[in-house]
Amino acid sequence: MPHVVTQACCGDASCVYACPVNCIHPTPEEPDFGIAEMLYIDPATCVDCGACVSACPVGAIVPGHRLPDGQERFAEVNALQYRDTVDGAARFPVDPARRLPLAPIDRPRQLAVERRVSIGIVGSGPSAMYAADELLRHPQVSVTMYERLDRPFGLARFGVAPDHLHTRKVMRLFDDIARNPNLEILLDTEVGRDITLDDLRARHSGVIWAVGAPTDKTLDLPGIEQAGVTSATSFVGWYNGHPDFTDLDVDLSTDRVVVIGNGNVALDVARILVADPAALADTPISPGALAALRRSSVREVVVLGRRGPVHAAFTLPELIGLVDSGVAVTVDPADLESPPVDGELDATTRAKLDILAECAAAGEPEGRRIRLAFFGSPLEVRGQDGRANGVVVGRNRVIVDDAGATVIEPTGESVTLEAGLVLTSVGYRGVPVPGLPFDEAKGVIPHRAGRVFDGDEQVPGTYVTGWIKRGPSGFIGTNKTDSAETVSSLLADLEEDALSDRLIDHGARVPAHHRARRSVRSSG
Repeated sequence: MPHVVTQACCGDASCVYACPVNCIHPTPEEPDFGIAEMLYIDPATCVDCGACVSACPVGAIVPGHRLPDGQERFAEVNALQYRDTVDGAARFPVDPARRLPLAPIDRPRQLAVERRVSIGIVGSGPSAMYAADELLRHPQVSVTMYERLDRPFGLARFGVAPDHLHTRKVMRLFDDIARNPNLEILLDTEVGRDITLDDLRARHSGVIWAVGAPTDKTLDLPGIEQAGVTSATSFVGWYNGHPDFTDLDVDLSTDRVVVIGNGNVALDVARILVADPAALADTPISPGALAALRRSSVREVVVLGRRGPVHAAFTLPELIGLVDSGVAVTVDPADLESPPVDGELDATTRAKLDILAECAAAGEPEGRRIRLAFFGSPLEVRGQDGRANGVVVGRNRVIVDDAGATVIEPTGESVTLEAGLVLTSVGYRGVPVPGLPFDEAKGVIPHRAGRVFDGDEQVPGTYVTGWIKRGPSGFIGTNKTDSAETVSSLLADLEEDALSDRLIDHGARVPAHHRARRSVRSSG
């Protein structure tokens, strides 16, 4: 029985290199790797050896005959990726010249630098931890990590839903990395408050910024500033115990919540809002949030998407996890009528539409439910006495323009959804780092292969990885290949500096008043 990749897939490709028969795709060498919703095992090629199971950091790979309840669909999801053909060719054709059939794990080459080298990393989220892991393969390298919060691992800790326990297992990998004696993690240490940019440059041979995209894209809507309107990111931080959001104003005395946007984060917050609090009690959810959810009056969460289901932002694994988790999900059958689309639908989109059709056919559920609403744009947040009490939603439709492309246009019709809580979930955005260049349009630090550039000039000794480098895209494991690229650039620069005798010993320790704490136990 072939193995199956399930919902928890983090996409870090460890399984790809462990597989002896090259049956897991897309690989980092293939163009789909950066945009695929997960990795997939070819059931016709898998030899059931289990090597991928040991390599997976989040326990996402299981034998096909042992799929847990709620994950059964993933056997078909994996198989579909290899039955989806174009001109008779498989979706992920294997090029033998590109990768050896046995897929050996590359051993790191010896770094051509003799003296001790100290590297600073700002941030301790997934991209930072993967970068540290790459660097610490070289015994002459030590790493000091600077984390603003009192606990490490960033979005792996504070961004993953508490009931996604498999995905949170990646923190065990980060715990292992943190135990390396050449890594020092300084918690409660903020650059600009406790240490300056110049201090970092003086102390280290290179500094990697891995600060993510900590703020939200904003919506310019009338009434958006009222109480009762907050970002889904803040709400996630609230129920995950992020110290910045412990005092968030969350009013759950309302019958309905509207979530604007329909990406994976939107589905996460919707699911938590209607979940049985008893089922959340054994998760790492914040005690304060759990108490509030137990008192909640929320009966319906409307997840609002501007476009149709074909272009929904949520991934197929997230949709399966929602629908098969026991939560009641409803869809208006009219939203599933076949509008015109550009080109043929791929296997993933077809699978999404099939699941949404099941939800529509099930009819109106009783009790708490999530309503996936499409073709709706928020026009205004209405309120009374400074507090939101509803959202005016304009109805959209799909048309084909003169160029033959499908576009969304308003119909002129609108409806008001009563809601005492409105969560915006329209994406993340990076923030400028004082002293470094910043691309305002993209919300990232400009770079070339991870090297920071100010116009055409490289900023010496300064690098980026993660969302502040590429924007808020990909999954936890996507940061592994992203960080590997950055570290490769940094090491090449170190070797060049060593050859030209520009490299100096930056092995000085941090000041004693900075308290170093390492994560040495499972983070849960």
